[in-house]
Parts: sequence; structure tokens; C-alpha cells
Amino acid sequence: MLAMLAWILLAYLAGSFPFGLLIAQASRGIDPRRAGSGNIGATNVARLCGTRLGVATLLLDALKGFAPVAIAWSINPSPWFAGCVALAAVCGHLYPVFLHYKGGKGVATTIGAFLALAPLGTLISVLLCAAAIAASGFVSVGSLLLAASLPFTAGIFGSAALVPFSLAVAALVVLKHKDNIARLRAGQEKPWKKK
Repeated sequence: MLAMLAWILLAYLAGSFPFGLLIAQASRGIDPRRAGSGNIGATNVARLCGTRLGVATLLLDALKGFAPVAIAWSINPSPWFAGCVALAAVCGHLYPVFLHYKGGKGVATTIGAFLALAPLGTLISVLLCAAAIAASGFVSVGSLLLAASLPFTAGIFGSAALVPFSLAVAALVVLKHKDNIARLRAGQEKPWKKK
């Protein structure tokens, strides 16, 4: 039990590692918390530093979700344990101890964590996300659709035991997008690319 709790704590610390902040500062001398949307995630890094560095941020943020969960599953193939590890990694990104608990929106880390738990279901949610972004022009719309669909896809194509964890993660991701939702409703959300 102590070993499992320790691994959950390590997953939280891994999730807390601010790749977007470090990449933006190292490459452009920019603090993404004080520029663009004020977010340390891949979308803001891409806008501030270019698509290549945005993709790098996306992959690294996904990795910090995937790696702890995949290792946890190899140690103890329990969906409950792995689900707790996934939730901890996502919470680390959302509320990082290294940044005074002010983090990103958790989409990439959620994708990485659930790719390790329910790969097919997660890929379906990612495809829905990509289609929504392409159709609407808004990353936030795709992110919200991913969060909304994940409890269904992870439960159907993964394990029913994952549903409580995917619901918790989805709720946290939606909560982090509350400002985006308000801007979408007001018609003030910034599109991914200018039309």
C-alpha cells in the first residue's frame, strides 16, 4: 500500500513538471503565463513560439501522463491503481506544486495517461477532438469534446472500472476551460488560426 501511495505521489510530481514553461523560456525567453492566453500548455506555446515547439510541448505533456501510468500498470495491472495514477498525473499538470498550483488545462496529459489505460478509446476521443477543431477552428471546442467523450470511450473500449477516473478527469478539464466556455458563448474565443 505504501508503495502504491508513493507511486501516486510520483505521478503527481511528474505531472507537475512544466514543460511548456521551460520550452518557451529556453527557446524564446517568454513566460507563457504572462503572454498570449496565459497558459503553459501546447496551444499557447505554439502561438508564442511556433508550431514545432508547440508539438514538442504536446508530446512531452502527454508523456508525463503516459509514462507513470504505463509503469504502474506493468507493476500492478489493476485499473483502480492505474486510474489513481492517471488522475494524479493530470492533477499535477492542472495544479503543479512547482508553479504554486497554477498549471495548464490538462488535455495533453489526459491523452497520455489514458492512452496507457484505454488506447483505442482514447484514440477515438482524440479523433473526435481533431475533427471538432477542424470544423470549428477552436482548440477549446475539441478539448471539451475530448473530455466529454472520454468517459464513454474509455469505459466501452477499456474497462468499466476506468469510468469514475475518466469522469473525474473530464470534470477537472472542463472546469479548467470555464473561461473558454464563457468566451465561446460570448463569441470572443480566439480561433486556432485567423480566418
